[in-house]
Amino acid sequence: MGALHYWRDIWRYRELFFFLAWRDILVRYKQTAIGIAWSVLRPLLTMVVFTIVFGKLAKLPSNGVPYPIMVYAAMLPWQFFANSLTESSNSLIDNANLLTKVYFPRLIVPAGSVIVSMVDFLISAVILAGLMVWYRFVPDMRILFLPAFFVMAFMASFGAGLWLSALNVQYRDFRYVVPFLVQFGLYISPVGFSSAIVPEEWRFLYFLNPMVGVIDGFRWALLGDAFPVNWPGFALSSVLVVLILAGGVFYFRRMERSFADVV
Repeated sequence: MGALHYWRDIWRYRELFFFLAWRDILVRYKQTAIGIAWSVLRPLLTMVVFTIVFGKLAKLPSNGVPYPIMVYAAMLPWQFFANSLTESSNSLIDNANLLTKVYFPRLIVPAGSVIVSMVDFLISAVILAGLMVWYRFVPDMRILFLPAFFVMAFMASFGAGLWLSALNVQYRDFRYVVPFLVQFGLYISPVGFSSAIVPEEWRFLYFLNPMVGVIDGFRWALLGDAFPVNWPGFALSSVLVVLILAGGVFYFRRMERSFADVV
């Protein structure tokens, strides 16, 4: 099937895409005891723990910004990335019955999982706004650049999600790898600390983590001059995000025909 025809098919099946996304949103919160409160508790408790460990005990600098706000500004893109990765990596397995019965572009399944994670992102954004009001912190005009950094977070989440969802069909080991990647990634990304504390000689390796550029961009847009962006490092992270997305689409499409037989 030609590439143009494939992308036209995705548009033709847009109603199925919205149906799957809406179904996942309902299932996600309907079958839990406290429902949507999980979307508030998880980032809020992580923020409290990081503030105590990194801010109070380790006394790492927050560049004049209240530590909870510094942590939560990074939790926004990280939580979105982590949720997208977890949900999309299992999405094809969870929809195995659908894959084996009817034809549709399989790419809309992990894409729908990423959209579902946007609900948690929006809820977390409201909590951050409340924190800023509590600490009387007013963002400046840089906040207008926030959508651009969100697009970068979306590209990283979708690209990595495509890789892992396709790999999970072929090798079920990835159901155990993903939680480890999310946990490990949380501690090597600048969520609980500022990128400024990373020694110069480690900067290149540090920015090979594409979420570093995304998180630094969010902090710059939300918190201003207190967290300047390392633009060469940001450029490296941006290139990696594009490569992850392009590689993810290529690999997913290459493996797509075998999903129904293997799953």
